[in-house]
Amino acid sequence: MRKNRSTFYLMVIPAVILFFTFHTFPVLMGVFYSFTNWNGLSQTYHLVGFKNYVNVFKDSNVYHAYWFTFKFAILTTIIVNIISLSVAMGLNSRIKLKNTFRAVYFLPNILSILIVGFIFNYFFSNILPDMFTKIGMSSMAFNILGRQEWAWVGIVIVTVWQATAFNIILYLAGLQTIPADLYEASSLDGAGKWKEFWHITFPMIAPFFTINMVLAMKSFLQAFDQIVALTQGGPAKATMSISYLIFTDGFQGGSFAYQSANAVLYFIVIVVISIIQLKILQRREMSLQ
Repeated sequence: MRKNRSTFYLMVIPAVILFFTFHTFPVLMGVFYSFTNWNGLSQTYHLVGFKNYVNVFKDSNVYHAYWFTFKFAILTTIIVNIISLSVAMGLNSRIKLKNTFRAVYFLPNILSILIVGFIFNYFFSNILPDMFTKIGMSSMAFNILGRQEWAWVGIVIVTVWQATAFNIILYLAGLQTIPADLYEASSLDGAGKWKEFWHITFPMIAPFFTINMVLAMKSFLQAFDQIVALTQGGPAKATMSISYLIFTDGFQGGSFAYQSANAVLYFIVIVVISIIQLKILQRREMSLQ
């Protein structure tokens, strides 16, 4: 028994040390620096208390980044879950080559969002305008990433294309837990597909819906790679997300301590949103059962 316990500690302690060294300790240092005026480069700094936190609430750039990030995250979460559930229900039905289609739909999840973003960047800036020019639609022959009113659309398209794959897999797992007897009984009662969805399918996969909504929202609130690859926050900061603002101003703009405070606040915001989502969606699960 004692030997097994020592083996357990030998296996766990190195992982705990690595996790603390490369995750917990940097986070704690970031929280500490948020109370200083360190620019990220100099050897000296001074404690300034909550000055950085107060200034964050006065910064119009921060408000704009929050507004864009929330709009992007909410819209993308809704679109991803609608498409994912629709595709999963199609793949779960009795269609030919459905295993092949499952593999094809999962491929985007394997690719890095950064690589996908660079590919779509070339598509939006070169291929798409040329295609519209050749078919005589010159009014649409422009790079949407270069227009303030259209750049967000390109980011949403790329994010949805890449993120849908993971949600499809989770919904498929949920759909396969539904007993076929329920659908057979509903068909005997004359229930249509729409009633089957609202009274059988959706209530039975409610826990999977909760997981997908929470994970998707959390992921999209941290949008970074797609911004880097597609717009770099432009044009005119129209697509500046919170994560990208923290990176550019903190590591490149000499505002490390200030953006550390912004990061701490944003971490709290994400945690609060995730908890609220879980509470609301879990309450809905109970009402559907």
